[in-house]
Amino acid sequence: MGKIVDVKFLVKEYDYEKPFHIANNISTSSTNVEVQIVLDNGLVGYGEAAPSYRVNGERVETFPSLEPFVKEQLIGMDVRNYKRIFDIMDGLRCASSLKAAVQFAALDAISVESGLPVHQLLGGAKDEIETDKTVSIDTIENMVKDAKEIYDSGFRVIKIKVGENLKKDIETLEAIAEVTKEAKYIVDANTGYTPKEAIAFAKALYSKGIDIDVFEQPVPAESIEGLKLVRFNSPFPVAADESARTRYDVLRLIREEAVDFVNIKLMKSGISDALAIVEMANTAKIQLMIGCMGESSVGINQSVQFALGTGAFVFHDLDSHLMLKEEQFRGKFKQDGPKMIVR
Repeated sequence: MGKIVDVKFLVKEYDYEKPFHIANNISTSSTNVEVQIVLDNGLVGYGEAAPSYRVNGERVETFPSLEPFVKEQLIGMDVRNYKRIFDIMDGLRCASSLKAAVQFAALDAISVESGLPVHQLLGGAKDEIETDKTVSIDTIENMVKDAKEIYDSGFRVIKIKVGENLKKDIETLEAIAEVTKEAKYIVDANTGYTPKEAIAFAKALYSKGIDIDVFEQPVPAESIEGLKLVRFNSPFPVAADESARTRYDVLRLIREEAVDFVNIKLMKSGISDALAIVEMANTAKIQLMIGCMGESSVGINQSVQFALGTGAFVFHDLDSHLMLKEEQFRGKFKQDGPKMIVR
């Protein structure tokens, strides 16, 4: 019982409800790889990889070529010895999102076999979390309209994409704040600003009385000094996303005192590094948010279970499945507006 007899990779494409526009990038679809770990008793554990060339340097076309290697390494292993599976996948540095999918599929297989949900295997810290919802880059009018619709539908944390036009971004935030009073804002520049622009943006909003709960990745990923400069010259907490892929990246950010927040994404780090980052951040008193790439409900389930299990996050940015066209919701949680609740 619990022996792995097969590992399957299934390539799946999901269209966005509308083009998803962030700084210097527009996506109309997400091509993902569903991973299935099959046990000798017929039970199946599911995971999903949502690769990103922009963040991880991954191409989904390369993933099928890794399937024989993963099969060779995992078939015959007892899934209950999941640390051994984690260690094997930690060596797959060329495919972070695939590492996450395989590692979670192993946990999901244990969950199905034992009857314990993954969030309980990871600690069972919470019974529900609340996600934000994202306003992607568009005209000021359309961004304000989207923010108002998000707020009116019950979401009280709104993520706003900026980073392509400093003047327009300031005007957009001012207009959104007018129609979504009492909302909390995560503002994400996705590496789009220079440090000077990021500081000017933050100070301009502060002078207008607009509060930002998280100012996410304002500068290029490699610019740790830039992050630190913004952090020490911004009235708002600064978060690393693209700069924080692995546990080693986060260790450097902590040493450099470069950030107030780290955005953990399982697609960047896998489960193993994410667990390490949680412990490092807790020790260093750095706050955490959890985010997503282009996961469907199968992939978002991974992050929901991780967040519920660890209870480590101040903010949850787990809304990609709400922006994709899916024939069937497959998450092992209940979605109730912004709430994500254990089943």
